[in-house]
Amino acid sequence: MPLFIIYFAHYHEDFRLAELEALSKLENVKITYKSAYSATSPFLLVDIASAQLAAKLVQRGILIRQIIEYWGSQPTYSELFDEIKQQTDRLAEYKHKSFKFIVDGFGKSLSQEQKVEVIESFSFMGFEGPIRMRGAEAEFFVCEEYGESDKPMPLETPQMIWFGRVVGQGSRDLIDRFDVKKRTYLGNTTMDAELSLIMSNQALAREGSLVYDPFVGTGSFLLTCSHFGALSMGSDIDGRQIRGTAGFKRGINGIKANLKQYNLGDRVLDTAVFDICHNPWRAGPLFDAIVTDPPYGVRAGAKRLGRANGTIPELSLKIVDGVENYKRAEYYPPTVPYEMSDVIGDLMQFAAEKLVVGGRLVYWLPTVADEYDPKDLPVHPALSLVANSEQPFGGWSRRLITMEKVREFSADSSLEGVDDPAHKNFRDRYFSKFEKLELCDEQCK
Repeated sequence: MPLFIIYFAHYHEDFRLAELEALSKLENVKITYKSAYSATSPFLLVDIASAQLAAKLVQRGILIRQIIEYWGSQPTYSELFDEIKQQTDRLAEYKHKSFKFIVDGFGKSLSQEQKVEVIESFSFMGFEGPIRMRGAEAEFFVCEEYGESDKPMPLETPQMIWFGRVVGQGSRDLIDRFDVKKRTYLGNTTMDAELSLIMSNQALAREGSLVYDPFVGTGSFLLTCSHFGALSMGSDIDGRQIRGTAGFKRGINGIKANLKQYNLGDRVLDTAVFDICHNPWRAGPLFDAIVTDPPYGVRAGAKRLGRANGTIPELSLKIVDGVENYKRAEYYPPTVPYEMSDVIGDLMQFAAEKLVVGGRLVYWLPTVADEYDPKDLPVHPALSLVANSEQPFGGWSRRLITMEKVREFSADSSLEGVDDPAHKNFRDRYFSKFEKLELCDEQCK
């Protein structure tokens, strides 16, 4: 099969392979790895049946810049040129077509003069077609790989020089389109656009799928999942986030304002206010994906319906200023703290029942870095772990967990996991840990 270079963006390195494999399943494109994946390199060699399938594979990739038909890779230009010269059929195919060259460097910036010099060194290929910077029939890619740019002394010569023909582009432009800085409505827990889009790919959000966020907040995942064609819906115990601070008083606000901004009102079915532990959903599977960022108490405390005495409050029909209490924009029901390990446990149990077989649960799990163990992840007989990617923040990390439902839910099955995982009482551990660090900083001045 033809060989291709996947050119990753050098961001969220622990997420790149997981997203690629999700795209492979989503687009039904089989890939075979021909080189070992490395977080320190943006390049990965794969076998794919055709250039058309390669382009299809990466077309909605967020952590993929381009996919390139492999023509050669060598540590020096003389060796690379020798490799290219052996490919007489390819050289003849593009001899009279319009073309352009793109020259890049990884780990070292190349000046415009250096780029021109590199392009001119490929004149031996004998192309006679016109050069077109836009709309060229063939776009050729050259990249000098020097290694990660944070090294104290960059290498003078590249470790590897990559060359090939660009056959497909990722969708990194969506990061700018959904940039939270441009969003009409957002809150203190709004997920950044890049991660929201990655999660939508991990969830296999697509035309005809139904996606649900049980901790919807300001609705970031509704936007990105629906952009990819899914029908989405969300709920939250706090309706004030859904409605926005102005609530019913100022027309379109809250999540609805964002739906209008992105013209996605016909794909987001609705939002509702309730506690996931006391939800109105009928029994049995409903959703193709559950995508969420559970509250873990750093920017917003996790709460569930309840009173300090252990009772569950009933719906209040009290009238305030002529409006039923629960319909007031500022209404918030009686709640009690919701411990992080309980949040995750309930979410897993909910997903095991409400997902269709083959459906995915994609969620964030915060954890204390030094205490984390893979055994901390709760498991359920109906769910299989697909990916576990880490985003570190020093003393703690959050992990993007992707699970897939592999069998029908049984009421007899139950959640399994360790009694004291690294995410238990996360809020208390987080604030205790960083208060100590701040004290040390003051003493050390």
